[in-house]
Amino acid sequence: MVSASLDFDRPGKQQGFLQVPYSHNLGGWANVCVPATILSRGRGPTVLALGGNHGDEYQGQIALMKLARDLPLSLVKGRLILIPSLNFPAARAATRLSPIDGMNMNRAFPGHAEGSVTSQIAHYLATTLFPLSDVVIDIHSGGRSMEFVPSSTMHLVADRDQRARMFAAMLAWNADFSFLYADIAGTGLLPVEAENQGKLVVTTEMGGGECVPAAVHRVTQEGLRNVLIHVGVLKGQEQTRKSLGKPPAILTQALDREDYLLAPESGVLEVCVDLGARVKRGQTLGFIHHLERPDRAPERLTARSSGYLVTMRAPCLAQQGDCVAVVAQRVTPRQVLNA
Repeated sequence: MVSASLDFDRPGKQQGFLQVPYSHNLGGWANVCVPATILSRGRGPTVLALGGNHGDEYQGQIALMKLARDLPLSLVKGRLILIPSLNFPAARAATRLSPIDGMNMNRAFPGHAEGSVTSQIAHYLATTLFPLSDVVIDIHSGGRSMEFVPSSTMHLVADRDQRARMFAAMLAWNADFSFLYADIAGTGLLPVEAENQGKLVVTTEMGGGECVPAAVHRVTQEGLRNVLIHVGVLKGQEQTRKSLGKPPAILTQALDREDYLLAPESGVLEVCVDLGARVKRGQTLGFIHHLERPDRAPERLTARSSGYLVTMRAPCLAQQGDCVAVVAQRVTPRQVLNA
């Protein structure tokens, strides 16, 4: 059902749209038009770079819009497909989920050709764009719900060669933290679908919240360009943290459910540890205060393992079951590559 106003085989630079049929009260023959840019020149890999998987995560959307406008075609070696705002209805509404169908794009894969708008977009990626691509980059942040220490991220995929290529690309982002994560909130993730198709997949969690500091934009935009050089689709000299005069990235993983702290009750969250700080097992991370019963002692949140506080809830109000913090353990490259 999805069509593209772009020719994926044509060299040069094109700006167009993925067009998704969508009938609504004031538009019987309407489409949702998802902006996309292709830069294609010579031989090289095909890289699909995505922002706005969740509409309220703007770091990647801004980075990809700037790249689509400003990147000279002469620097491209292969084909670069840029989709800054994948969940376009959600991006326009500043929401995590699509306001059209209520779906989470990152739980919609592999999608359905004749499903809702979100499901159709997922199906088009899974059946058309992923098979075209060698590399898939999916740029996330915490959006309005979470605040992350800016991190490049990946899954611990089973295929050792694929894992090694993903690990090298993750480190090429040159973020201070790299983070291996688990899926504790359902299936249907975009990165998993791409991984299952054998692609080199790079993901991020670039901060969060509605106010994005300049430093987070810098690490998002500079890291993206460096990864594109690393995978061979852009000309240029790849930078490493050593060449930039920085220490090695802090490599962490949170692969167990107990690493993800959920609010035991609804209330107001007080965080007591700085984001990115080292914590010890049993250490107090924060409290849930009770709005209706200020006379009650707050619920204490404690670390179940030692590691780093890599993310915390952004809004102070939390509902029972909301993830309020994640503690990730430090690991070595050998542990990651040989696990």
